[in-house]
Amino acid sequence: MPQDASNPPASYEAALQELEQLVQVIESGQLPLEQLLSGYQRGAELLAFCRGKLDAVENQIRVLDEGTLKPWTPQ
Repeated sequence: MPQDASNPPASYEAALQELEQLVQVIESGQLPLEQLLSGYQRGAELLAFCRGKLDAVENQIRVLDEGTLKPWTPQ
């Protein structure tokens, strides 16, 4: 099973890789119900993390498109 749910991902790429691994494990159908639930919860956390990073980058691109460069601060 991928990383512990209390451990935030180091980066977007790390979160995406963990999410892909988690999906493979869940789709294998080999997890007990309790682990399946915790895997689903971790997957939801990873998905929210990835969406947050993508939204931040999208906002920065929007700022660049408007011709005003503002510093990007990761969330």
